[in-house]
Amino acid sequence: MTIRVWDYLPEYHDEREEVLAAVARVFESGQLILGPSVAGFEAEFAAYHGVAHCSGVDNGTNAIKLALQALGVGPGDEVVTVANTAAPTVVAIDGTGAKPVFVDVREDDFLMDTDQLAAVLTPRTRALVPVHLYGQCVDMAPLRRLGEQHGLAVLEDCAQSHGARHHGRLAGTLGDAAAFSFYPTKVLGAYGDGGAVVTDDEHVDQNMRRLRYYGMEDRYYVERVPGHNSRLDEVQAEILRGKLRRLDAYVAGRREVARRYTEALADLAGPGGLVLPSVSPGNEHVYYLYVVRHPRRDEIIERLRAYDVALNISYPWPVHTMAGFAHLGYAKGSLPVTEKLAGEVFSLPMYPSLSAERQQTVIRALRDVLTGL
Repeated sequence: MTIRVWDYLPEYHDEREEVLAAVARVFESGQLILGPSVAGFEAEFAAYHGVAHCSGVDNGTNAIKLALQALGVGPGDEVVTVANTAAPTVVAIDGTGAKPVFVDVREDDFLMDTDQLAAVLTPRTRALVPVHLYGQCVDMAPLRRLGEQHGLAVLEDCAQSHGARHHGRLAGTLGDAAAFSFYPTKVLGAYGDGGAVVTDDEHVDQNMRRLRYYGMEDRYYVERVPGHNSRLDEVQAEILRGKLRRLDAYVAGRREVARRYTEALADLAGPGGLVLPSVSPGNEHVYYLYVVRHPRRDEIIERLRAYDVALNISYPWPVHTMAGFAHLGYAKGSLPVTEKLAGEVFSLPMYPSLSAERQQTVIRALRDVLTGL
């Protein structure tokens, strides 16, 4: 049986009764849209982060898009982010009518190179979107300083960093607002799509609630446009309430899987060969993905097929090189670190319910391939 990079079935088998009970509670409640389950999850997710407000939405992409709009971003503005992220980060920026602007990343931890931010700011810059990639946080102090100096909103993309901490503070509490995805693969994943925006700013939260519900406050009366139909589903919210209580356990499980990889592969790591994940100072990594690098990445992945081990590349095409964003005018070589990493990174199987036995199968296969190169 092929070992996949992610598999929800072991976790589902362990939690099946609770998941099905959550579904039954919603179906028997008599309220299927923006009911007690969404309200309960919003309160509990906000409390987990120690913030005042949480707005549930239908997916992580719209969490970013609506959060930017709630922060005042719109057509003609510029929003600075990175290109070594899942395309939805940039699709969401584009969806506001704003122009995405990219800075490169650091080679050691793959995170935004904040030293490059000042050089790309213009009078049209309205917001900064740091991506807490793979499970650890961008260094937020430089972003906050620039935000305060230039009047810029700072929106954290926390799709991959549920439960991560930066100098003791949770991801999602380090900017003006934060967008989360609950796509099934995430550290806190639903059984379908879902997302949320957290903030301490009451005005931003009020804007979010209007934006996700056609621009309405009361039924049938639109207060402002744009408006969207972008509500978190009651069923997913009720399932997430149960899973939120286990979030810290999920994180602990991921860290244990990461520890086993790091210990088993350390002797194969070195210059010109395998590069293991680097945890930046002050960060507490949650290992949404366990991402390694090798200059012969494609050959390694192909050889591992014979071992029934399927790996993933996150992400093979930097966003600025995609045809859909050619209009932004970024030439090949304009983000050299991002482009280099895209040719070398790959993800090993990572999820809390990955057994030590199945993980050892992955480790043995990878060791065989690497020693045979």
